[in-house]
Amino acid sequence: MVARAFASRFRGSRRFLSGFVAGAVAGAVGTGLTVVQFLRSQDAEPALAVREPDGDADRKHCKFKPDPNIPPTFSAFNEDYVGSGWSRGHMAPAGDNKFSSKAMAETFYLSNIVPQNFDNNAGYWNRMEMYCRELTERFEDVWIVSGPLTLPQTGSNGRKTVSYQVIGEDNVAVPSHLYKVILARRNPRSAEALALGAFVVPNKAIGFQPQLSEFQVSLQELEKLSGLVFFPHLDRTSDIKNICSVDTCKLLDFREFTLYLSTRKIEGARSVLRLEKVMENLQNAGIEPDEEFMTRYKKKLEELKAQEQSGVLERKSS
Repeated sequence: MVARAFASRFRGSRRFLSGFVAGAVAGAVGTGLTVVQFLRSQDAEPALAVREPDGDADRKHCKFKPDPNIPPTFSAFNEDYVGSGWSRGHMAPAGDNKFSSKAMAETFYLSNIVPQNFDNNAGYWNRMEMYCRELTERFEDVWIVSGPLTLPQTGSNGRKTVSYQVIGEDNVAVPSHLYKVILARRNPRSAEALALGAFVVPNKAIGFQPQLSEFQVSLQELEKLSGLVFFPHLDRTSDIKNICSVDTCKLLDFREFTLYLSTRKIEGARSVLRLEKVMENLQNAGIEPDEEFMTRYKKKLEELKAQEQSGVLERKSS
């Protein structure tokens, strides 16, 4: 129902966008939430633009804060995360909402946040989010549902138990796993089958070796684990394809991911020294800059040298 509502709301739009809703369903404070996103593709967008959507919204103007729609009794607070050893992990990515400053700011509501392993947040989960964006190069409509899980563990005595860490005075529960469900439609007017995939990843550091398909589970299994029914109005008797069969399910590898992050850091450099450090770190990683990187690097270098030269002249004249 939610996914269908998003589809009708944004139907006819041809720009890359994301809408999302976050809602608590059950469990300890700050967890048990689920987030639904709807992405619609742009025509003929280059890969880097899809990985980093266009828009004026900037996350540097956003702050993590409690969701004003949730009573304080049931809300997490920033103080809960301080010194906890866990990052504040987005379920609906801020980067998908550059089209609107308001939408991006709302992704920083703590109702959209779970305690997440730092490396997982910046690494594997980030790469999964980027893959979801890249799907809009090949599918016109993409629906994504994300959320936390706390799964049972089998002890040495063979008994299953559920236990989890809580952080802060508000006992924000730390999930053991995170999930994403992806439903993609090539074209609303096409008779081609929908593509679907459900993935469960551990809330810990994951390297570059494991493939996304290794974390794939059936939709029915995830529904049993989460206690949720995904896309309840979806006709499951119809022909629905495994997304990893009709698409790549390939995440960026070490070289691609490092190059992408380094390219982003170019814009954040505020001095020639900082910019040169970006290049140095890339070369120390053994990665050869590509054409996109060098184009942005040279442009930024000219801008920074001009700014620094202007500053020198101003100081001399004064």
